Amino acid sequence: MTTLGAPQSETPWLWPALLAAACLGALGTAFASQYWGGLYPCPLCVYQRYAYGAALAVALGALAVAGRPAWRRGALLAAGLAFLGGAGLAGFHVGVEQQWWEGLAACAGPSLPDNASIEEMRALLLNQPFAPCDAVPWSLFGISIAGYNLIASVILAALAVRAGLHSGRLARDEDRSERFAR
Repeated sequence: MTTLGAPQSETPWLWPALLAAACLGALGTAFASQYWGGLYPCPLCVYQRYAYGAALAVALGALAVAGRPAWRRGALLAAGLAFLGGAGLAGFHVGVEQQWWEGLAACAGPSLPDNASIEEMRALLLNQPFAPCDAVPWSLFGISIAGYNLIASVILAALAVRAGLHSGRLARDEDRSERFAR
């Protein structure tokens, strides 16, 4: 039976697979809330999805090179950086929601062509969904979606970095034991 505390040399695929599953779960939840739950994302929400997409790509890369400790270590640390980037975006988004600072220009509203008539602008605005970045469309226990994403991203970053550093330590230990066995 494989447990989370098992040495990574026995299950080198475990942490990359868990991180990839977490990314898929987060992205699946985001898309389900948009398409089935009716929560249209603001521009900052979309950027946070990109961070999960990058972390997913790197975690899948770590899974592909799971048998090579140095490569796996680098990929896990890169996944940690992607999660940290997502945490930074989520933290910025929480600040925009709390009115601590202003959001990006894209948060203000959709761009309209300069030479459009009033009717064309009205049609564009009415047919284009938009969610402002400073609005909190859903919260639980006073924490917004961006707040929960901040928490999740920090935890996933810590897990990825820990797994990467632990992977490197195990690889060095295995290398030493092989040299002494010769």
